[in-house]
Amino acid sequence: MTQQEERAVPHAGPADVPGLLAWARQMRDHSPVFFDQKIKSWQVLRHEDVLRVQSESKTFSAQLHRAMPLGDPGRGNLALLDPPQHRQVRTLVSRAFTMQSVERLAPRITELATELLDTAAEQDEVDLVAAFCYPLPVTVISELLGVPPSDHQLFRDWVDTRLSVPFDRTTDEPMEPALRESADELNGYLAGHVRDRRRRPREDLISRLTTAEVAGDRLTDEEIVSFAGLLLLAGHATTSLVLANAVLCLDEHPEAAVALRNDPTLLPSALEEVLRCRPPAPYNMRVTTRDVELRGCLVPEGSLVTAWLLSANHDERRFPDPHRFDIRRNPNPHLSFGHGVHFCLGAPLARLEVQIAVGLLLSRFPRLTVQPEVSMYEGSGLAQVRRLPVALRG
Repeated sequence: MTQQEERAVPHAGPADVPGLLAWARQMRDHSPVFFDQKIKSWQVLRHEDVLRVQSESKTFSAQLHRAMPLGDPGRGNLALLDPPQHRQVRTLVSRAFTMQSVERLAPRITELATELLDTAAEQDEVDLVAAFCYPLPVTVISELLGVPPSDHQLFRDWVDTRLSVPFDRTTDEPMEPALRESADELNGYLAGHVRDRRRRPREDLISRLTTAEVAGDRLTDEEIVSFAGLLLLAGHATTSLVLANAVLCLDEHPEAAVALRNDPTLLPSALEEVLRCRPPAPYNMRVTTRDVELRGCLVPEGSLVTAWLLSANHDERRFPDPHRFDIRRNPNPHLSFGHGVHFCLGAPLARLEVQIAVGLLLSRFPRLTVQPEVSMYEGSGLAQVRRLPVALRG
């Protein structure tokens, strides 16, 4: 095996988190920054360097269409905007996701979670993603935006498409037809809601976006559609993945589940440890705006950079005993929700939803056990659960 093959990102299966972690540890020690010729991207693996990539937005741009065949990303897509445009759009909606605003949603989240678990309790075994992990956050974000929660199957289909189509950086072909079709369907769906709110505003986030101003300018329909689409898909898919990962972690570490039942005040720190160990996305990507040196490597302007969140969260240089699942870990500076200007806008909501959901699961079903037929999204990387069969009563 050549040195280049040894350094390349392994073709691990979607459930092979241990295999990828073993590779990442070796690379952190011997090649913490390297260029993978096959996928045409610089790989960054240490916590310090991943933090830098996420923090320095002037050097590491979120505008991935500069280096990838994404097509038009849409002006309102916060994930693909740099300052100052990013700050202007984010300011418009940040008030909907402050801790105070989010905490007011707690009674509704508890009500929805209780109803879903009441229905699930009628069976001995359920797919927890379909019965609970998915419908809870999609209902919350739908109600917040003002789109019908009854359309949740449409949203699930769009998410499944995005997570199931393999990412291929080895080709310069435009976006996969399935992804383009899915994006067009989502944009058309939301555009109809935006036109309706311009005619008949309501008490929802889409209505507020139609009347909001940035430096004296109103958002266009295109910008609102892009931003609402990001919130709708990322806002529920991320929470669904984190909730499923929490169930997996507690099943793998039953002593932690016992500790949480005995002391629910540990739930917030337990969630942070779930996020550290199993981030909802294993990496994120940036494009360099200038030549930059990383760990002694000269990364040219216009290069695609893959910042490995999963590796950074297990870096021995930052986390004592990083392979131990420790629900009392403090501090816990994981990077699963990002850092800097692109820190996840919906992080407070996701944290609240998962804490409420896990607390109810632990109290309602103390003998819940995960069954062997867990399945992952094949095209999306690792640690992203698609199906989670559980026996509710052991």
